[in-house]
Amino acid sequence: MMSDHEPHLTLLESEFERVLDNYAHEASGGQNSTSENRSHTEELLRERARDRRFRQLLDALPAAVYTTDAAGRITFYNEAAVELWGCRPELGKSEWCGSWKLFWPDGTPLPHKNCPMAVALKEDRAVRGAEAIAERPDGTRVPFIPYPTPLHDGSGKLVGAVNMLVDITDRKRAEDQQALLVRELHHRVKNMLATVQAVMGSTARASTTMEEFQQAFTGRIMALARTHSSLAEDQWQAISTRNLLCNELDPYDDGSGRVQLNGPAVDVPATVAVPLSMAVHELTTNAAKYGALSVLGGSISVSWTLAGEADRRELAITWIERDGPAIEPPTRHGFGSQLLERVLKNQIGARVTILYKSEGLRARIVVPLPSERSPPTPLDSMGAA
Repeated sequence: MMSDHEPHLTLLESEFERVLDNYAHEASGGQNSTSENRSHTEELLRERARDRRFRQLLDALPAAVYTTDAAGRITFYNEAAVELWGCRPELGKSEWCGSWKLFWPDGTPLPHKNCPMAVALKEDRAVRGAEAIAERPDGTRVPFIPYPTPLHDGSGKLVGAVNMLVDITDRKRAEDQQALLVRELHHRVKNMLATVQAVMGSTARASTTMEEFQQAFTGRIMALARTHSSLAEDQWQAISTRNLLCNELDPYDDGSGRVQLNGPAVDVPATVAVPLSMAVHELTTNAAKYGALSVLGGSISVSWTLAGEADRRELAITWIERDGPAIEPPTRHGFGSQLLERVLKNQIGARVTILYKSEGLRARIVVPLPSERSPPTPLDSMGAA
């Protein structure tokens, strides 16, 4: 019994037979078709169907793909190739590659006749491991890796080639970023060594005994390490003012209100954070040895404000010690005094005021901050103190 869809299937088969007969009749100049030319016609139609499916497949690929004939004339390209080239080359006339201009990775011009696709066709071999840069008509450039591969017919004769162009813009950007980070690392290591050398020299000149030198030098190096650890955890290479102060004052905060911090959220860039953290370390160390943190009941209050516009900002930090032992101005200037009075001014343009009041030391540090739109910059050396 014939199903409902079988009449439609029979009609479709009949129509296909009719098309084959007509095609064979035209191909034989009007003569009666034979089983031989009928078979040949069927093969041609199947070949054209395979070719259509092949082109549809290439068009669907996200990678740029194009084909040429044996002479290098472009016979097909997909939309991804159009996007990479930035233009639509004329089929059958444009040769070797559809890009407007080509360059080697070092920027040297690459003639189309010498491009990897041309080499693959002229030498009848697949080319691998090459890189090139395509320039679009609008001037933008795209680095890519080509994969030209010759195509042969059933007898082994060269009939053309297919090429896939892989856009490596993201990879190149990552490589450039990695190279930048390596240069930045070298720069920072060099500056850090210079800073350590400066701290060591100044600490040695201000110390009277080896034990005093060891204690002061170790404390200052640890202060540097804490600041750099905080900076390393932040992708923008900045540290908040509160965290910078807490790195030094937290060990003395017993929860009784002995250490009070008050101020808005302000991020300090690395160029400012390193010398400023050293200054906070010196103030904290001085308070622990001679000031408010050296006796029970002594306290420290640190407040900060941010003033100015986005292009001209200033961070003002006020340090006030209370209820400590009576103090007097120092008789000699050690590393801490030099850091506060000279290094901050020379390195980051800070203005520093220190008052040795009988009730406790008071310090005010006003630091210019970079523009909010300025990109992060490498750490500058503190120089010799």
